[in-house]
Amino acid sequence: MTIEERLQRLEDDRAIRDLKARYLRAADAKDPERMAETLSPDALIAYEGFPEFHNRDAFIAIYRELGCAPGIYDIHHAANGIISFDDTDTATGEWSLLFHNINLAARTLTQFGIEYADRYVRHDGRWWITETRSWRKSCVIQTVDAAGHIQVSVMGDAPSQFGQAPAQQEG
Repeated sequence: MTIEERLQRLEDDRAIRDLKARYLRAADAKDPERMAETLSPDALIAYEGFPEFHNRDAFIAIYRELGCAPGIYDIHHAANGIISFDDTDTATGEWSLLFHNINLAARTLTQFGIEYADRYVRHDGRWWITETRSWRKSCVIQTVDAAGHIQVSVMGDAPSQFGQAPAQQEG
């Protein structure tokens, strides 16, 4: 690789890392418009515990309904990103994520360890997420009673669907 190609690769790596950060920060800010700006229109979104989506608009509609509901507070901490380039305009990324959710209506505190696998494509001079998949590696769900006492209700494997009440968990 020439020095120019190496510099471009570093700039592309940084652009992809910033793209993932913008996606996660938009999720935390409950900003579906900003989130949509990170996903290609035909993006595949396949997160364990959720239905699979084959386009950005379908995913954003569900995110707007569930993720932006009052009394839902989320934070996504991604780390350990590894970006690999297939060529100058396509790349993959692997990420570890610590996800924390507070659900006031359900009175639950949920924490997941999650792994992401993404695909990125450069189109019209900018990078887009074209595929994002995740699977849950660990889960802790705590319930909070009316007096504020916390009890661990799930530890280890996650319920089959995100948001499923701990009492309804299988097994």
